[in-house]
Amino acid sequence: MTILDAHLSRPLEGGPSFSLGNRMFRLVWRLAWVLLAVWTPPPMVRWRRWLLVRFGADMAPTANVRSSARVWYPPHLSMGDHALLGPKVTCYNIAPVHLGRRVVVSQGANLCTGTHDLADRHFQLVARRIVLEDHVWIAAEAFVGPGVVARQGAVLAARGTTFTTLAAWTVYRGNPARAVKRRAFRPETAEGAPSVPTGGNFSEL
Repeated sequence: MTILDAHLSRPLEGGPSFSLGNRMFRLVWRLAWVLLAVWTPPPMVRWRRWLLVRFGADMAPTANVRSSARVWYPPHLSMGDHALLGPKVTCYNIAPVHLGRRVVVSQGANLCTGTHDLADRHFQLVARRIVLEDHVWIAAEAFVGPGVVARQGAVLAARGTTFTTLAAWTVYRGNPARAVKRRAFRPETAEGAPSVPTGGNFSEL
C-alpha cells in the first residue's frame, strides 16, 4: 500500500491520501465487517478470525478480535497466539501493526500508525509501524502512537499515551507515559511465563 504524494493529490483541498484501489478494498472490507462480524457474540471468534484472514490478515489460530474492534487495513495486521484486540479498539494500521504472543489491547485503546509532516505545507501523511512484543498489555483507552515498539512484557496503563519505545517488563502510565515500576509475576502464577528481570528504581503505582 502506497501513500499518495500530498503535493500532487492535495488532501487539504479534498484530494485522496490513498489510491482508488486501496479505497475500494477498504470499502468492501468495512461492509464485510459490518454485515458479517459486528453483530457476532464473543464466542464466534473463529468466524471473525477467518474473515480477517480472508482479507489478508496474518492471524495465529488462537488470536482474537472482538466484534466492535475496528481494523483499518487487514493486510497490515499480524497477531500471535492468544493475542487480543478488545472491544472498541481502533487499529488504524496504515502501516503494519504486529501483536506478539499473549498481547492484550484492552477496550477503547487506539493503535495509530499515521501522522503528518508538520513542515510540509501540503500536510503529507506519514506511516510508521507499531510492534507490541510478547506479553505486552495496552490497557483501556490508552493511545499508542506511530513508530512505537513495546518490548516484551511492557504495560501501558489505562488512558496512558506513548510515542516512544516502552522498555521490557516495565509499567508506564500518564500522558506522556512514564515508567513507574517493574513488572514481575508472582511465583504461584509464573508457570510457563518467560523469565522476568528484576530491579529498577521506579516509584510504586
